Amino acid sequence: MAPSHRARQVVGRLALLTALAALSTVVPGSAVAADDLPAVRPTAETPAVYDDEAGGNADADDPAIWRNPADPDRSLVIATVKEGGLRVYDLDAREVQSVPAPRAPGPDDAPGRFNNVDLVPGMKTRSGKADLAVTSDRGSDRLRIYRIDGSGSGAPLTDVTAPTAPAVFSGSQEEINEQRTAYGLATWTDPSSGRSYAVVSRRERTELSLLELTAGSDGTVSYRKIRTLALPSAFKLPNGRTWSPCAEPDELPQVEGMVVDPETGTLYAGQEDVGIWRMDADLGGTPELVDKVREYGVPGTYDPETEECVPGADPGFGGTRLRADVEGLTLLRQKDGDGYLLASSQGDNTFAAYDRELDEDNEYEGGFRITAASATLDGTEESDGAAVLNEPLGTKYPHGLLVVQDGDDKPGETGRDATDFKFVDLKPVLVALDD
Repeated sequence: MAPSHRARQVVGRLALLTALAALSTVVPGSAVAADDLPAVRPTAETPAVYDDEAGGNADADDPAIWRNPADPDRSLVIATVKEGGLRVYDLDAREVQSVPAPRAPGPDDAPGRFNNVDLVPGMKTRSGKADLAVTSDRGSDRLRIYRIDGSGSGAPLTDVTAPTAPAVFSGSQEEINEQRTAYGLATWTDPSSGRSYAVVSRRERTELSLLELTAGSDGTVSYRKIRTLALPSAFKLPNGRTWSPCAEPDELPQVEGMVVDPETGTLYAGQEDVGIWRMDADLGGTPELVDKVREYGVPGTYDPETEECVPGADPGFGGTRLRADVEGLTLLRQKDGDGYLLASSQGDNTFAAYDRELDEDNEYEGGFRITAASATLDGTEESDGAAVLNEPLGTKYPHGLLVVQDGDDKPGETGRDATDFKFVDLKPVLVALDD
């Protein structure tokens, strides 16, 4: 069986990391080794999904946690599985609902592919306030919006996307088929105006677009573009040289993981091969680079034969806490503005934590790993999306919950790419970060 695109990506990433480790000139002791970070263990995992034809090309990516205020024990996890659409899970990690992605509009067109998901609580609609799940559909370059029903029905998500919802970045179906489309996603509501927004990134480009969600008179929800911002694709290094991350021809360093701190109106965006940016959530002002990946500044040459990047010597300008890709940004909120910005350091299978407070300049606070709980409940590797909620979720998770994607679920079926989501009790995570 020929390796899948995801398998080739994993092999290429491991080869690059191995080469970088051999070439690294970092001074010993300047970075925390992954094995030295405290370990936490998952308490449950969702059923594996498979990125092949038999599995509906489902590939776990990004979760969101919805708290049922009337009955926290019946809270839900809503997650994207790309061409497999959305999955909804209960707190036992059991599947409650499967929502398919839209079919391709034509035989030569791209099918729907749900990439990231985030929530909008209490949005004002014509029929009253509603909690919404918003997902980026990379396949059609649109957002899709779902009303969340907490009454305990077997289908808690109902599609309320307006039929006229426009493409986010593309001007035609031909452009959509090129798949430089809606990718990463973060939602937020402006407390001063009550208006709700989504910030959407573009695949293989550095653009971010601010969209205002709008409620229609027929109960549907659409959006309109407010402004667009482009992050840098090239960077001036201390040695005077200009550096860009190595990639396939005509690909720029994209953003996927994003989260907004609603209390400060701050957007954090993970540019996968660069680092974490901090900026105003309305995309005004000047973005600041909070932290860099270890590979920042390393020159590379793309080899079309192997479809991999061959790294050169490390000049030592990168960070010490993140190994590319930086993914899965999520906000662990505590009282009085305290808490952490969590980021998946995909290259070494760890999570980094930064102080949420701006007056502390988002300083690094520590990290942790998610390791196996048993022979059948493994840890996480190559983790993409993550979501955390520091609120009691009934008897199952009275201290809150962290949900992370596992990019290599084990034990899996031979010859198939298995992914899933791991549920982690938040209490040991907080203990690990407080040590």
